[in-house]
Amino acid sequence: MIGRKRRRKLLLLAGMLNVLVLILISCKNSSSIQSGESTWDYHEHPEDEGWSQKKLDEAKDFYDSLGSTAAMVIYNGKVLFEWGDVTKKSSAHSVRKSFLSALYGIHHEQGTINLDDTLEELNITDTTPLSVLELQASVEDLLTSSSGIFLSAGEESIWMRWRRPDRGAHLPGTYFHYNNWDFNALGTIFNQQTKTDLFLEFYERIALPLGMEDYSPEDSYYKYEENRSLHPSYLFRMSTRDMARFGQLYLQNGQWAGQQIIPKEWVLKSTSVHTPVHSSLTYGYGYMWWVADKGPFKDLGLYSAIGRYGQSIDVIPEHNLVFVHRVDSDRFMNRTIHHVNDRNRLRLLEMILEAKEF
Repeated sequence: MIGRKRRRKLLLLAGMLNVLVLILISCKNSSSIQSGESTWDYHEHPEDEGWSQKKLDEAKDFYDSLGSTAAMVIYNGKVLFEWGDVTKKSSAHSVRKSFLSALYGIHHEQGTINLDDTLEELNITDTTPLSVLELQASVEDLLTSSSGIFLSAGEESIWMRWRRPDRGAHLPGTYFHYNNWDFNALGTIFNQQTKTDLFLEFYERIALPLGMEDYSPEDSYYKYEENRSLHPSYLFRMSTRDMARFGQLYLQNGQWAGQQIIPKEWVLKSTSVHTPVHSSLTYGYGYMWWVADKGPFKDLGLYSAIGRYGQSIDVIPEHNLVFVHRVDSDRFMNRTIHHVNDRNRLRLLEMILEAKEF
């Protein structure tokens, strides 16, 4: 029989070996991420797919001039190029709203969410009580940012505050006003109606099936600003390459590896124009997606998830292409954050498309 002291030594040695193995695995995984290794397939030679490397280089020069920090194109399901650190997680800003839209599609099909339900029926309130008229806004009105509710909300930009109409100026469902009250209230409604947590749902229903390589639930959190509203903002931090997977999921009509993650009908409906946006040169608005409704991008079927400072997931079904653009706002702590506007981001996308004659 093995003596007690010797047994303790063996158990200690086994424990040390297990720890060492875990450390080596962790180091390997960390090294893979840092070295840019990925489960994505790559186009090794873009020229073989009909892309002009010279024109892609010109697009890269323009990208550099904008102060962008990462970009990525998926063409025919493979990575065409990566610029910057596509593995670094940073704030997705308002791209978060399109993530929630996907979850709404899943639960709408399951019958746990009814788009016709009104705020009165759902017992939704706020620090400032809603009026009788505002309580008639439906879930669909909130999804299209046309609730007619013009109250303070968390994560509002100065632009949102300045442009907020007077309360009661428009009936629910009749006027588009991009505002965080609608979007944040949708987070509250989702958790209330599904009796789940939207971050856990996103991780289990979307991130895991898609094989997102960097995202974890710890990269998301609620931001409470109760001096403005009872409804918290639901914030995501995500890498460029994981955002590309989400865009590719939509390009594939909600299907991934033979599994229907998001209902196809929802993908089509949520990325169709429901509300015109009079101030936009390119976009109308769907269910928390921006949808090109004029100009050449309309002909390409472009729709986009867009966030502050230049975050975007741009999906172009006509060319089987996904473009992700990032500006890492974390880099600009205590300084003015560099902003890439829609015009410059879309010009960059045009230059990329010009690198191939479709």
